[in-house]
Amino acid sequence: MNTLLILIFVVAYAAIAFEHPIKINKSASALLGAGLLWSIYAVMTGDSGHVSEHLGETLIGTAQIVFFLMGAMTIVEVIDAHDGFDVVTARIRTTSLSSLMWLVCIVTFFLSAVLDNLTTAIVMVSLVKKLLDSRDERLLFAGMIVIAANAGGAWSPIGDVTTTMLWIGGQITASSIIGALFFPALVNLLVPVAIISYSLRGKPVVEPRQDPNQAQGTGTSERERNIMFFLGLGVLIAVPAFKTITHLPPFMGVLLGLGVLWLVGDLLHGNKTDEEREHLNLTSALNRIDMASIVFFIGILLAVATLEHSGILPALAGWLDTTVGRQDLIVLLIGIVSAIVDNVPLVAAAIGMYSLDQYGPNSFLWQFLAYCAGTGGSILIIGSAAGVAAMGLERIDFVWYVKKISGLAIAGYFAGALAYIIQITLFG
Repeated sequence: MNTLLILIFVVAYAAIAFEHPIKINKSASALLGAGLLWSIYAVMTGDSGHVSEHLGETLIGTAQIVFFLMGAMTIVEVIDAHDGFDVVTARIRTTSLSSLMWLVCIVTFFLSAVLDNLTTAIVMVSLVKKLLDSRDERLLFAGMIVIAANAGGAWSPIGDVTTTMLWIGGQITASSIIGALFFPALVNLLVPVAIISYSLRGKPVVEPRQDPNQAQGTGTSERERNIMFFLGLGVLIAVPAFKTITHLPPFMGVLLGLGVLWLVGDLLHGNKTDEEREHLNLTSALNRIDMASIVFFIGILLAVATLEHSGILPALAGWLDTTVGRQDLIVLLIGIVSAIVDNVPLVAAAIGMYSLDQYGPNSFLWQFLAYCAGTGGSILIIGSAAGVAAMGLERIDFVWYVKKISGLAIAGYFAGALAYIIQITLFG
């Protein structure tokens, strides 16, 4: 049975990894793989009660992640519908290309920790299009935005899907991950930014010509933008505090905040016509969230859970411990592999490989995994959601990214990893 399960998972995983060449959406591959794996597991095990119990446990964990992501993505869509991100991006102005690089990357780093790396990458790459005329310069900025977004998402429990998975699963706590990974993630960013900004010194910012026929904004007032931006961000920032105070799962905090945002939005636009408020309300935002990604997360989490319950992943963990030996090297390898394949199934597999009984909350394994899986994806343009988004927005060539950005990402990745290990060695 195990051989067949592994074979099906490998085929599904390969289809996910080569989504673009084979032109099959990764969500379809994930769902098909999950369905086949659970079907084979149920038939060959022959114990329906045992399988139902395992499936029920998996559904509880999967549902928490999915509800959280849906709520957070809807909040971000509402902010974007009100042009809320202009509150930040409108204040980024400088005449020096080197200074602009620092500003854009630092803003991306912190914004990604509050929102998520995918949304932040989209917002900041779109901003750079408005600030720079040269396509070569925009490509360079887009590549650095990918690094900054992934670094920012790694040290926050809500900044990256994989970190959120570890947080919801109990492997890390919000305060510990922020305290443990903020400095390594910052090093991960500062090393490549320092290198690239040095090469840009003395170059001026050349802004693109403004198109007089271009549509201006969404018709929201400055007051409305500010209210929805700060309220939306406040809701997301408050989720870790909500979990700490109530001991309820994070998705409950997001849903509560979404309800507050919905109420405020309806009150704010109560005097507008239906046409004016149509694109601003929560109903419209729900229609715009990336449901294909949500379905992918469901499929891949269900698929990986089959390998965990069948004993394949614990056996793999034992093999790695015997063959590689060093835990830090194992996690570093996972981070590098996440540059080639999606980091969500990698982290899901790692969670299945190592139990909380063996490695307690906030142990070295989980914190280092959050860093490596979150930042390792920057090494290749296809290694993270932020990279794929930037690739689509600016039509970034895979080979160009390898030549111009991958070396910088590798330098930052290992510098941040070294910073974390030194930090752990000195301070525990």
